[in-house]
Amino acid sequence: MQGIKKEIRIIAIDDGYFEKFKSKQCIVVGVIYRGAEFIDGLISFKVKVDGNDATTRIARAINKSKHKGQLSLIMLNGIAIAGFNVIDIEALSKATNLPVIIVSRKKPRPKLIKETLKKLKQEEKIKAIEKAGKPKTFNLGKKKIYFQFYGISEDKARKILKATIKRGHMPEPLRVAHIIASGITLGENKGRV
Repeated sequence: MQGIKKEIRIIAIDDGYFEKFKSKQCIVVGVIYRGAEFIDGLISFKVKVDGNDATTRIARAINKSKHKGQLSLIMLNGIAIAGFNVIDIEALSKATNLPVIIVSRKKPRPKLIKETLKKLKQEEKIKAIEKAGKPKTFNLGKKKIYFQFYGISEDKARKILKATIKRGHMPEPLRVAHIIASGITLGENKGRV
């Protein structure tokens, strides 16, 4: 793929299962992947459920990882982890000096999320959602996924998505991060990525 190395080093972030209204923390997994080829490493850490620490915890875990120097991109499974622990992708990109792509299987509903955050009196998280920009569509034949990005051009983000989608409808690094995170918390992976 022109301009994108086949084995581009990506860290894909996904959260594990947690019980709503009961769990205080949630495990988060970061899978270091070479393109869509194979795993190079793994990091894990915890964040507060519905907290405000996702951006800083992800940045800290990436920056202290032995793999940091090889990474070219951060890929996220949605803009929030552990419920409403919203990730500020601009701040994350600046803290790690890496571009960020958010991928969603379902069409993001920022208006609904903003309304919910207002009800929860967590309006400060709305700015992070707005900074992510309007979701773009990535067509996969009869199916589609949605993506947002920071620190990278839309064209390059599309090329990376195309290069990393191998099975199913999600980039391989995120698919594997989801399997590992849900397997750790539930004993085996469940549901679709």
